[in-house]
Amino acid sequence: MISQHFWTVETPHNRAEYEYIHNGKSGISTAFEIKEKAEICIKIPRLIGCSTVLLDVFDETTSTKLCEIEGEWCGLSGEFDRYIFPIPISRLGTGLYFMRPRLSVFGGSLYGHKWADAIYFDGDSRLSGLMQFSLCNFAYQEPKKILGGVIYHIFVDRFRRGGPSETPDGARVIYGEWKKIPEYPEYPGAPFKNNTFYGGTLWGIIEKLDYISSLGVSAIYLSPIFKAASNHKYDTADYMTVDPIFGGEKALEALIKACKEKNIELILDGVFNHTGSDSIYFNRYGRYKELGAFQSKKSEFYDWYTFEEYPRKYTCWWGIDILPRINPDNPSCGNYFVGEGGVIDKYSKMGIYGFRLDVADELSDDFISKIKSRLSKNSKDNILYGEVWEDASNKISYGNRRKYYLGRELDGVMNYPLRSGIIDFLCGRGKEKLAYALTDVTANTPIHILHNQMNLLGTHDTERILTVLGGEDRNGKSNKELSTLKMDNGRRSYAVNKLMSAYTVLATVPGIPTIFYGDEAGLEGYGDPFNRMPYPWGKEDQRLLRHYKAIGEMRKSNKVYKEGDFKLLYLDDKLLIFSRTDGKFAFITVVNNSDSELHLSFEDTAESLIRKKQSKAFDLKSFCADIYKIKVDSYIEIT
Repeated sequence: MISQHFWTVETPHNRAEYEYIHNGKSGISTAFEIKEKAEICIKIPRLIGCSTVLLDVFDETTSTKLCEIEGEWCGLSGEFDRYIFPIPISRLGTGLYFMRPRLSVFGGSLYGHKWADAIYFDGDSRLSGLMQFSLCNFAYQEPKKILGGVIYHIFVDRFRRGGPSETPDGARVIYGEWKKIPEYPEYPGAPFKNNTFYGGTLWGIIEKLDYISSLGVSAIYLSPIFKAASNHKYDTADYMTVDPIFGGEKALEALIKACKEKNIELILDGVFNHTGSDSIYFNRYGRYKELGAFQSKKSEFYDWYTFEEYPRKYTCWWGIDILPRINPDNPSCGNYFVGEGGVIDKYSKMGIYGFRLDVADELSDDFISKIKSRLSKNSKDNILYGEVWEDASNKISYGNRRKYYLGRELDGVMNYPLRSGIIDFLCGRGKEKLAYALTDVTANTPIHILHNQMNLLGTHDTERILTVLGGEDRNGKSNKELSTLKMDNGRRSYAVNKLMSAYTVLATVPGIPTIFYGDEAGLEGYGDPFNRMPYPWGKEDQRLLRHYKAIGEMRKSNKVYKEGDFKLLYLDDKLLIFSRTDGKFAFITVVNNSDSELHLSFEDTAESLIRKKQSKAFDLKSFCADIYKIKVDSYIEIT
């Protein structure tokens, strides 16, 4: 336990505590499985003097009150009365729900409003600060293969050259200039072909699997590899063909085999919301022998698309005319992806572990559930991630509450709220976003999903994390200026310290840390395309790389980082402390985000997992992080 005097504050008389109880065991998760005994415990301050405690339960829209549950008094807990509320699972059924505690007191009623990790009571009857819970019915087993490891995200063209490949018509390949600054549009959002290639291939990845494995990697997530005109491949030309410039299907088969030998799984990027206009499906430029939707209404692909004025005015992704949207809910279109012999079937039978769904909030719940079903027909242990930038448990897109976490769809999402929280905290912008990510977002995620979350600091869609933590503000700067803007040595050293702390947090909260290739080597870069520089082989930041490797090894050596319990112990603008426990030991992550050194004293001998030393006392330098392994219930004092 942590020294209580370190952060004791006076408790307001209207502040109540709460916990969710799963089969008699208290936990952080607000998501229950329908087979569980589900209860909610609320601890009401005795000073309030209530006679009755009720829990009003509302549907997912919060417009309809479904029922009220009367609390059963079950004893005292210090200055609180404990009330238990049994959740009527059979009556409610699978779904997302909201609730509000209501107290009968002398003179009227008091209403509960959730704020951070507590409930505050007042006379305001408006539906604000509602608590959330969900009832889930998982149809598939929890993915287990990659737990405790690391996901390595590779933008294929920029990682490593190697092996045979073919250059398609219209592509420009850079030979010999691996470090060349990428071409860039005049200004962000300006039309740009993205048809310049550096020559990275799937063969090149095979050559570096030993390196990737040294980071503790259990899965590689590849940017799109299907045939397409661009270097990023989000403008798919043919889902059934691995792009020859990456080595083709032969290279993919070899990569799958080589990964299996190193206990690494492969995850593909599934771009199933739109195709390229230059594709066998749309064929706007007549490059393919197939009759495309743009060419004729008789095309077998015509009803995949929505035309407003045929053929030149059609629905596109975000209005970008080279990315016409498709409708996977159309039977012929959907079956192409999820039917027998379709896209999902083909690659999962080849040995792909799963997919990350691009713009998942633009795909229907029904289509996503069919993707998961098809994956599970070929392998019981598979994974389906979604690109969702918010709390996916209560996400609303296009007016509909999504069902990602209710048991038929996703196994996890890209945890952008955690990224935002870590960045704000380390950049001195406050604790609020990090508190939200480590309390609400974490608690709202079903345990079935929590430990598989794709936790990240950067992707192909964001600035490089090192630049975010230490680079100059990009506002007011042209793309020409940004293309060569780098940190000086002092600023860079400061950013590296921040990144080491950031990755320590990312790798020790629930979920699987995800490395965007080159972050571990110290790549800098502002937004697309400067965040997609080639991997700096032979020029890595060795201090940063050693840290990433040490964290990867630590995760594999300690099973607690697979499914250990999580608890946020303390958070303010200068200090973060949380634990993972396995019943016998607690693994305490401490982040000193201040300019003063901290002193830690332990009741028993503790082990620093980063410094690899044992002691009963440690100093933690300013703007640094460490992880301490101690006995459960051991005492810590921090000054």
